[in-house]
Amino acid sequence: MTHRVVVLALEGVVAFDLSIASRVFTSASLSSGRPLYETLTCTLDGGPVRTTAGFRLMPDHGPEILATADTVVIPGPYEGPLMESKELSPELAAALKTVPEKARWVSICTGAFVLAAAGMLDGREATTHWFHADELAELHPQVHVTPDVLFVDDGQVLTSAGAAAGIDLCLHIVRTDHGSEIANHTARRIVVPAWREGGQRQFIERPVPEVADAGTSATRQWMSEHLDQPVDLRRLAAHARMSVRTFTRRFREETGLSPGRWLLRERVERARHLLESTDLSVERIARDAGFGTTAGLRQHLNAAVGVAPLAYRRNFTCKDPGRPA
Repeated sequence: MTHRVVVLALEGVVAFDLSIASRVFTSASLSSGRPLYETLTCTLDGGPVRTTAGFRLMPDHGPEILATADTVVIPGPYEGPLMESKELSPELAAALKTVPEKARWVSICTGAFVLAAAGMLDGREATTHWFHADELAELHPQVHVTPDVLFVDDGQVLTSAGAAAGIDLCLHIVRTDHGSEIANHTARRIVVPAWREGGQRQFIERPVPEVADAGTSATRQWMSEHLDQPVDLRRLAAHARMSVRTFTRRFREETGLSPGRWLLRERVERARHLLESTDLSVERIARDAGFGTTAGLRQHLNAAVGVAPLAYRRNFTCKDPGRPA
């Protein structure tokens, strides 16, 4: 059955945040074209609400649709009582109580204030827009606020930072539900990166950089195509036709990482892709990704994403039954 996502639009909602869930989830489909999600938008009374973009939103549904939700998304209001009070209005509290117990809760930006006031973030790690992180922590001290990440996945409750971080979170949900290939296809359809550096452990994939005429891009491309081979700085610098010193400096300027750190990250991503999309043995994947041994793969994968290879494969194997074998 199609997974139903219900977006609850509150007064003063950020228009960009409001559109994220619909855009991402309606773009996720199987290879046959069958949609994986149905996205509906509602308000507390079924009437229009004011947005931050100078227009009012007229929804197709009222709060009764919340009772049918598999996932509830709450995009953030820009300002107002929800960000100043520890308690929800009676109308909002009553509406949230109709949501099925097994439903997944998602907040985008300051929508975390709603979840916190409802008690859903008590004792949990959560995030919000960095500009409002201190306010959230002060107003709701029982919430473990992490201000420097794109999103936090705490199982049934997920929170994202501001604006485009909501896209990263929704793509993460698609990946968790249906695997890497469908999530990456979804990202391509909406023309966004499938991965962004977020300062946290994230089950997400970094695409290979495009080749450019100058700089270290061509050498990075070569590194990505030869991850199973041992390399050293002298060999990489020679490939880029630079001195070791110049190559190291240019590489860090272009990627923000040293060549060694970048190479390790790419090897981890190659291993993750092979675990998700092939039936190769862990030993073979360790060799193909350049780790040499299963112990090396296990150590670096666990450091990057917090799970062992076999556990990662169980959780993130592509779930599209229409994908060719």
